[in-house]
Order: sequence, then C-alpha cells, then structure tokens
Amino acid sequence: MNKKDTVVFDLDGTLLDTLEDLKNSVNYAMTQCGYPEHTLDEVRRYVGNGILLLMQRAIPGGKDDPNFDKAFTLFKEHYGKHCNDTTKPYAGIMELLHTLKENNIKIAIVSNKADFAVKELNAIYFKDLILVAIGEKESEGIRKKPAPDTVIEALKQLGSTAENSVYIGDSDVDIETARNSGMDEILCDWGFRGEEFLKQHGAKIIIKKPDEILSLIGIE
Repeated sequence: MNKKDTVVFDLDGTLLDTLEDLKNSVNYAMTQCGYPEHTLDEVRRYVGNGILLLMQRAIPGGKDDPNFDKAFTLFKEHYGKHCNDTTKPYAGIMELLHTLKENNIKIAIVSNKADFAVKELNAIYFKDLILVAIGEKESEGIRKKPAPDTVIEALKQLGSTAENSVYIGDSDVDIETARNSGMDEILCDWGFRGEEFLKQHGAKIIIKKPDEILSLIGIE
C-alpha cells in the first residue's frame, strides 16, 4: 500500500459501537407491531446495508408485510431520539483520529446509516476531527454502498483522489465499496462481522487495533 493522505471510514462497527441502540430501536418497532424481539446477534447480522434493509430483515414478512411501513416509521422515530443512548467510540478510535489530524491526514465518514443520524453522531463525537460525513442519500439519487457514489462525493469534498485514499470498514459491504471506488481497503476485526467472516469475503488486510492503521498508511 502506498502512502495515503486521506482516510475514509465506515461508521457503525468501525468508529462507533452502535449495535445496542440499533437493537433497541428495532425491538421497539417489533413490539409495537406485535412481533417478537430480536437478539443482539440477530441485529448484528441484519445491519450494514442501510436501515431499510435492516427492517426488511427484522420483520418476518419483509417489505411485503402489511405492517412494514408502520414498523419502519416507528424505528426511524425511535432511533432519531435514541441513537446515542449507549453508542460509544471503540477503544483507541479517538486517539487514532487525533493522530491522523496531527499528521494532516484528511478524514471522512461514509456510511449506509441514514444521513441524519450520521451527521448527528459525527457532530457529537468527531466534530473537530471529521469535516465530511455522508450517510444514505438514495432519495437524492445517490446510491448507497457498495456503489461508489457516496465515497466519490466524500473524496470530491475533501479534494482527494482514490489512489491516495484508503477505505476502512468492518464488513463485506465495505470490501466491495473500496474496490468499486478504486481504493485500497483495511478491515477491522472489532466490528459487526469479525475476522473469519472478513477472510471468507476476500479481505487482504485485517487489523485488531486502530493504531495499526498508522504504519499501513505511512505514518511512523
């Protein structure tokens, strides 16, 4: 991997541990619609492709279920109010971001999470460190990951090129996103999928601690 001047991060499972809050909002919608609740591990398997697919996977009948629209609305309303109840950065993330900034590395977040939640959580945790944060914007005709659209938008805002950037995530969607965007990728094993899953999906570089990123992108 050549030296990089830009790092693009996934959010959920990479920078922030958001799983408990997502589970709680899913289960709020489930109980309000008369469905059984889901475990943390079940919700872990459902996330990664945006909140629409999250809820399609959570509801027994998927999008064809007569209660789907109601449940999806309930989830969004609940998560909008409770997206930061238990969410927190993973160990070592804040130190990593400060070191990247000190070394003049440009940083962005690109996520399949709803754009409003991405911007809200970025403002809470990374306000002075990450200036570009983009979530799901399909209503604006911008395809979500693994399509490269949101990554291309982030690189444009940062004035960066794919060649000099690296994408960091925790899932098969992130592997595909990086490759569709023409970028090198680094996968973290502390997120929602784990090392074995990532290896099975072709991950070449898997790290166990955030500070491993520094030497990989040329920071001593």
